[in-house]
Amino acid sequence: MYYRRHKREIHLILFFVVLKLVLHFLANSRFGFHRDELLYIALGQHPDWGYMEVPPFIAGISRLSQVIFGDSVFAFRILPSLAGAMIVFLVGLMVLVLNGKRPAITIACLAATFSPAFLASGYLLQPVVFDQLFWTAAAFLVMIYIATHKTRYIHILGVVAGIGMMNKYTMAAFLLALFLGILATPQRKFLWNRHWLIAAGIGLLIFLPNLVWQFRNDLPVIRHLSQLKQTQLDYIQPQDFLIQSFVVHGTIGLIAVAGLIYILLSKRSGRFRFIGISFILIMALMLWLQGKVYYAFGAFPMLFAAGGMAFQYGARLFSGRFIGASAALVVAPCLVFLPVVIPILPINATLGFFGLAKSAGLTFPLKWEDQRMHATTQDYGDMFGWQEMADYSVLAYEQIPEHERDRATVIADNYGQAGALDHLGNSRLPKTVCLNSSFALWAPDTIHTQHLVYVDHDISDLEPLFKEVKLIGVVTDPLAREKGTKVFLLSYPVKDINSLYRLAKQEGR
Repeated sequence: MYYRRHKREIHLILFFVVLKLVLHFLANSRFGFHRDELLYIALGQHPDWGYMEVPPFIAGISRLSQVIFGDSVFAFRILPSLAGAMIVFLVGLMVLVLNGKRPAITIACLAATFSPAFLASGYLLQPVVFDQLFWTAAAFLVMIYIATHKTRYIHILGVVAGIGMMNKYTMAAFLLALFLGILATPQRKFLWNRHWLIAAGIGLLIFLPNLVWQFRNDLPVIRHLSQLKQTQLDYIQPQDFLIQSFVVHGTIGLIAVAGLIYILLSKRSGRFRFIGISFILIMALMLWLQGKVYYAFGAFPMLFAAGGMAFQYGARLFSGRFIGASAALVVAPCLVFLPVVIPILPINATLGFFGLAKSAGLTFPLKWEDQRMHATTQDYGDMFGWQEMADYSVLAYEQIPEHERDRATVIADNYGQAGALDHLGNSRLPKTVCLNSSFALWAPDTIHTQHLVYVDHDISDLEPLFKEVKLIGVVTDPLAREKGTKVFLLSYPVKDINSLYRLAKQEGR
C-alpha cells in the first residue's frame, strides 16, 4: 500500500485527528441547537430527494444521527465533528503525497485543526463541513492519482463528486476549478483516458435522483438562489470577500498564503501546481457568483498542506527551530480566541471572555446582522431561547379544551421556530405549519381550525379575525436572537382563516 512506509507520519496525523475530535467533543454539548440545525433535523423527518435550500444528503445525516446516537445536541453534532476530523486526516495525507515529512505534517495539521473558520463550521449539523470534506477529498484523490497513476482513485473521485453534489451544489464549482486547473498545466495528459468518463458517469448516477426531483418540482433551487441573491449576495463586495476569505482563518491564514506561493512557484511542486491554479479559479468563480465567504472554505485545506511544505522548506533554509517558532507564532493567537468560534467554555465564562474582549476593543465578533453590539456572537445567539419558546407553545396548546384539540393548528413564522417546536415540543404538539424555507414543501394545502398556537413577533393583522386572543408567553432569554418572540393562542375565528392561509401559501410566504 502507498502509505505503508509512512507509519510514523500516519501516527502523527492521527494525533491531530484525535485532538480535533477532543476539542469539538468538549464543546458540542454546550448551549443549545443552532437555528439551522433545527431546520436540518426537520428535513431528516421528511425524507425526500431534494429540498428548497439543499440536496438530500444533510437530511440523511440528520436522520442517521438520530437513529444511531439519539436526540441530544451532542448526538446531532457527532457526525459533523467526525467530518471535520477527517479533513485534518486528508490534509496530512496530502502532505505525504507532496513528499512532506513530519515538520510539514505538523504545520499543515495544526492549520486544519485550529483555523477559526474550520473550528466554527466544523461541528454544527449543517452541509458546510461536509462540503469542505468532499472538496478536500476530491483534491486529495486527484493529487494521489497524479502521484501514483492508479485509476481506482479516479473512480473513487466519481463517488465523492456524486455524494458531494447531493450535499451542496457548490461541489460542481470546485470540480470545474480542479478540471480547469489541471487543464492549465502539463498534468492535462492525465485527463485523456476513459476512466474520467467512468467517474463522471458514477457521479451523475449518484446525483441523478436530486436532479430529477429538481425538475419535477420546477427547480426550487433557482428560486432559492434568486431570493438569496436579492437578500444577501448582492451586498457582498469583491474586496470584502477576498480579504475575509483569509482573515477568517486568523493568523493561520499566513500558512495558506505561504502554501499558495509555494505551490505556484516552487520547482519541487511542479506536478501539483494545478492546486494553486484551481484555488485562484475557485476564488474567481465565487467572486463572479457573489458567493458568501464560507462557500470557498473547502479550497483551503489543500493550501494548508502546501503551506506545511513551505514551512518545512523554511526550516531547511534557517534551522530546525524554525518550525517550532513558526507554529507557536501562527497558532497561539488562534488558541486565545477559541471561545469565539466554539462553545468550549460554559456560558458564564464565555460571556466573561467576551466582556474582556470588548473592553480590549475586539468588538467585531459581537456585531450581528442588525449592526448592533450584543453580549455574544450571532451564531451563539441562534442557540438560545428555543426551549423557552417550545415550552410556551406546549402551554398554549394545553389550554385548548381536549375535545377541540383535533381542530387546532400550530403555526410558526420561520424555520427556526418551526424546527424548535417540532423537536423540542416533547411530542406534545401537532406538527408545526410553516411557510418559510423547506417547511413550505410539506405544509398542508388547507387548514380547518378553531384554535391557532401562533409563534411570531407581531400578529396585529390576525387579532381582528378571532374572538379570543391570548398572549401566552414571550421569549425573554437575553442571549437569544429570538428574544421578544411571542407565543399566542388565537381561538374561534370570525372569518374564513383557510382562504387567508391558502393565499399566503400561494404567495410563498
